Amino acid sequence: MQVFFVYKALAHPEGGSSPYVTPFTLKERLLHVQEAKKTLGATVPWLCDTIANDLKHALGDRPNSEFVIDPDGKIVVMRDWSNPETLRADLEKLVGAVANPTRVSDLDLKIETTPKPAASGVVKRVLLSEQGQPLLVTPQESKTPYYVKLRAEADKDLLRTGKGQLYLGFHLDPIYHVHWNNLAKPLSWEVTSAESVSVTPPKGVGPQPEPEADIDPREFIVEVDSERDAGPIEITVKYFACNDEQGFCIPVTQKYTVSLEQDRDGGQARRSGSGRGPGGRPPGAGNPEGGPPGGFSVARLMRFDENKDGKVSRDELPRQMVRMLDRADSNNDDAIDEEEAKAMEARFRQRSPQPRTR
Repeated sequence: MQVFFVYKALAHPEGGSSPYVTPFTLKERLLHVQEAKKTLGATVPWLCDTIANDLKHALGDRPNSEFVIDPDGKIVVMRDWSNPETLRADLEKLVGAVANPTRVSDLDLKIETTPKPAASGVVKRVLLSEQGQPLLVTPQESKTPYYVKLRAEADKDLLRTGKGQLYLGFHLDPIYHVHWNNLAKPLSWEVTSAESVSVTPPKGVGPQPEPEADIDPREFIVEVDSERDAGPIEITVKYFACNDEQGFCIPVTQKYTVSLEQDRDGGQARRSGSGRGPGGRPPGAGNPEGGPPGGFSVARLMRFDENKDGKVSRDELPRQMVRMLDRADSNNDDAIDEEEAKAMEARFRQRSPQPRTR
């Protein structure tokens, strides 16, 4: 049998066991694979998903799923959350047990670590008051690599009503081994274009901590007041990217387009350091109440029926759920009634029961 790791979108960018940030290009994603080979030391070959996350979507959008595929290409076992002991039991049923199972102590893993290019923990973190939801961020064309990656997150009020708080985090990408030069001008950003969106403040300047260099993110919280169908926000950022190994420290100006729409592949940044999902469960382990993933349920959806007419219209849906109409609205009345909601809940259950074999 053959075993493969599959590199998909980062489930938890920025910190914890994965200090990396969401890549913008396939080349950067492949560099992540090379880093994973070094830091894990495993000899299992890797498969890399496309930058559009086609395989992630096809396999059910789970961050730690597990699949056994037979020689004819048929999926014979599929599991939302990887479980080594259960996987071994599955393989024993399919191909038979082995006399001497490999133990971790039998492996001669050659693990490499990547040293930090500068100090960290010198700039105080800036956080939303609640877990933010990642927004779609599109980097505009640049001749210079995006040494700094923008992560934008919205609070629930912003996603639901268009009015709320927005987190803007400018994170150095570890794959480029760069750092901030605190003797040069600090990072600055500015909203350079916005349609039907008010951002307060519309620009900002990062700190200049005492150490000459560091790698901490530059973070900002802004207030957003937008219309329901507001266009994207264009943000221009200026910074110095410095790499001591390659001997450069260059000024960079780049632009991002931020859409006020949730990025379903953006993952959740664990800035609290808990490393667990709600209730202490591993993220992606499923709804403890048995409902579909993400907490979707008919009762929860119907709470948005503000005029109590028995259905949730486009105007009543939160911004991040409007796209659900295309899949749920079977009678084309631009709303979701209770029967349509039940049908959608059933489809979710069929796609993501936990765990299962077939």
